Amino acid sequence: MTFALTLTPLPEGIGIYTSQNDCQRNSPSPFVGEGRVGGKRGVAPHPHPDLPPSRGKEPLSLPEVGFEACRYRCPQGEGIAEGPLRLSRDADFHYRFDMSANRPLDRRSKLLHRLKNQPAQTLLVSDKTNVSYLTGFTGDSSLLLIGPEICTLISDGRYTTQISAECPGMNVYIRPQTETIIAAACRVLKKARLPKLAIEADHLSVAAFEKIKAAVKGLEACPTSGLVEELRQIKDADEVAEIRVAIRQAEKGFEVLRAQLRGDMTELAAAHLLEQAMRQFGATRAAFPPIVAVGDRAALPHGRPTTRALSQADFVLIDWGALAPSGYHSDLTRLLVTGNISPKLEKVYRVVLKAQQAAIRHLRPGVRSRDVDAVARRVIENAGFGKHFSHGLGHGIGLNIHEAPRLSPAFETELIPGMVVTVEPGIYLEGWGGVRIEDDCLITRIGAEVLTGVPKEFAQVIVD
Repeated sequence: MTFALTLTPLPEGIGIYTSQNDCQRNSPSPFVGEGRVGGKRGVAPHPHPDLPPSRGKEPLSLPEVGFEACRYRCPQGEGIAEGPLRLSRDADFHYRFDMSANRPLDRRSKLLHRLKNQPAQTLLVSDKTNVSYLTGFTGDSSLLLIGPEICTLISDGRYTTQISAECPGMNVYIRPQTETIIAAACRVLKKARLPKLAIEADHLSVAAFEKIKAAVKGLEACPTSGLVEELRQIKDADEVAEIRVAIRQAEKGFEVLRAQLRGDMTELAAAHLLEQAMRQFGATRAAFPPIVAVGDRAALPHGRPTTRALSQADFVLIDWGALAPSGYHSDLTRLLVTGNISPKLEKVYRVVLKAQQAAIRHLRPGVRSRDVDAVARRVIENAGFGKHFSHGLGHGIGLNIHEAPRLSPAFETELIPGMVVTVEPGIYLEGWGGVRIEDDCLITRIGAEVLTGVPKEFAQVIVD
């Protein structure tokens, strides 16, 4: 979609814009940018009162010059426009309209639209990740009540300051210490006087459900499943960028581990070194406890590291990922050959790689997730290892390490641009070992982009 931007200079030389389309109609947005003014680089301050000033960069006082009304291309639904803008003869300025402050609001709007087709139009969000996705709040022990006439975050006093910073302008009920979180929800529900309430049946416990029914007389509870999770399947441009950060942190950590591998290193030591390296490159922690499995232990798809030394076999399987500070995850798997190269190892590896590459080629909008799984499974079956591929082909990643969509024979989800999925076929032979190769892939409008770049050709996984 192409639209005109009307840029209005403020006294500080900062522009606000109003878009001329339905994506952000008449919605002023923070203007944030970095650039050069008279040979001096820095960051332009912005007029939005709810956003903190940029840290670590010197503010620039931009000259009061006219902003030209130009036409720029904005990816549909992302609410981002960026490009070069000439302020004066000596100022080249690259701007970006930062819509991140509006992301939770946009997500809540999409959820309310989905709720219109439900028996109850107000939802009690109880899953921690879903609450965070819809509000921007990164704490826990909280609930969100959202509907056409209400949007209240229910939390406790530990998070008062944090909520003010992360969720400016949101209506909040802070429960007293004498009140449980469910009792607090009941108090808010009674005040709202709702006839019906949608609940997240996959997350709210039976005990909590019964307490709400008993406390709020006349309230009809309507179980739902996947309302928020289905929204989370489609990542916007900022979410994809955050996943890329998690991937880079994981890849750099793996480079450190591979460079320092020694025969006397144990699986546990390798796992600890890998996580430490990812943290050094900016990760909050590992996305999950890294899997490091030597030799026959690689036949355990989720085997935990032990004190077994790498020198006790000719190969090691490593499954790892990083959790970025943004809360987004990455997930990769590689096999490294650390000893003799047997014909069996090379054969099994090449079958798995062929299956993965065939599945990745099949990724595109409109394809069913089970059909992608079938492509990889067929390659492995034709090679005679069908019964040794014992799990689904992949899963979505994002705020959770495992989320929708699932690439599995049990799921028929239609792939849509913006989905980020793992593709991880494997062959596991008890008593011998296993091979799995995993990459993270973004569904695009024309196919898929492999976001991960750790080398995986057989010659490239041999450790010198």
